[in-house]
Amino acid sequence: MNYREFGKTGEKISALGFGCMRFPEYKEGEQMFVDQDKVDEMIAYAYENGVNYFDTAPGYCNQHSEAALGRAVKNFRDKILLSTKCPMDKGMGREGYRRRLEHSLEQLGTDHVDFYHFWGINRGVFDDLILGEGLLEEAAKAKAEGLIRHISFSFHDHPSAIQHIADTAEARGIPMESMLCQYNLLDRSNEEMMKYVHDKGLGTVAMGPVGGGRLAAPTDLYAKLTGKPSISTYELAFKFCLGNPSLCCALSGMQTLDMVQKNVKVASDDTAFSAGEWEQLGKAMEEIRKFSELYCTGCKYCQPCTVGIDIPRIFEMWTYYNVYGLKDHAKNMWKDYVRRGGKTFDDCIGCEACESKCPQHLEIIKNLEMVCNTLKG
Repeated sequence: MNYREFGKTGEKISALGFGCMRFPEYKEGEQMFVDQDKVDEMIAYAYENGVNYFDTAPGYCNQHSEAALGRAVKNFRDKILLSTKCPMDKGMGREGYRRRLEHSLEQLGTDHVDFYHFWGINRGVFDDLILGEGLLEEAAKAKAEGLIRHISFSFHDHPSAIQHIADTAEARGIPMESMLCQYNLLDRSNEEMMKYVHDKGLGTVAMGPVGGGRLAAPTDLYAKLTGKPSISTYELAFKFCLGNPSLCCALSGMQTLDMVQKNVKVASDDTAFSAGEWEQLGKAMEEIRKFSELYCTGCKYCQPCTVGIDIPRIFEMWTYYNVYGLKDHAKNMWKDYVRRGGKTFDDCIGCEACESKCPQHLEIIKNLEMVCNTLKG
């Protein structure tokens, strides 16, 4: 496994981080549970092969992820970096922040968390809630008490807000120490700001390095971009992220042992892209940017839909159709989805609940109509 300096935190972080939002689950009655045996196996393999950064959150896996991760790492807790997040609710105040932190510590079975994130924030949340309700000061207090080691934030907003957040926190005397944001071959919108905060000394972590699995499909994308012999699009996506000198770690949500093994292999490969190759790929991607005008990360924040439309699934079909050029495959996916009773745009009531929850601020309804009409045509 390759390791990198994690900003000015003093930590060394593995190039691959383990995202714990997609642990394997099973259903009993009406409830979902994490398959702890499989999680233990996956986490142990990752740790034994050099992964030292494990990221979770209170809401992941039907609110079972933190507890499952805590159990899986209990025998080597002090040898890894644990990351979790604080949900942001208006009016929570400093007491609410502390309650959430203490609950996460209890779930994880630990007396401290290494990186505690203000979760999924934008400029408005930062100004009105984090600053307005004194949460930054409460984080500093928790750090002084040893409950958290590093103050962090995860981000969903226009990239320009990143500079505001980092600079304002620093001016307050309570600097952010790491940032988690969306970044991959198809979505490079945060690239400039990643460099900005990295140069300031923040550790940087990318979520969605393979686009929620959308860059895992086998195509000849690399050959089209560079004129060189093809490598798997999956490998290309990881190597592109890790080729960015401003990125410390690529965080992947892993659901099976096979996924862990493949990710570890790529992140341990010494044949990383050179600076020149990375720049060449970046320029080449601009030529196909039109393919990513509709870019759904598959985060599922828009779910559940009021009438049961599986929006991420339908937009995944569009990625296969439009980005990868796998049109027959996408249309077969559509036919199977409809045959199984899947809801489509024809069932949409236009309530816009999905759009209000989308962290990418997609025009979901407009795009859903376009995608459904194309795939059924």
